[in-house]
Amino acid sequence: MMNQVKMARIQADLTQQQLADRTGVTRQTISLIEKGTYNPSLKLCLNICYALNRKLDDLFWVQSEETKHEKIADER
Repeated sequence: MMNQVKMARIQADLTQQQLADRTGVTRQTISLIEKGTYNPSLKLCLNICYALNRKLDDLFWVQSEETKHEKIADER
């Protein structure tokens, strides 16, 4: 999953810790999300969107290659 959390957080003039506090997670979780090494739950994605005043599809999306691999795995 790809995301624009870091860019939106910077534009909102928030630190990782401030975003973490607003969404109920640790600063480390926000860091991992921004790096793309952790895929948050839908609930956390929505909480991040609310905290940054953004739409879900503005901050999170799946690349078409990832979608292909998921469909193949589901068919097995």
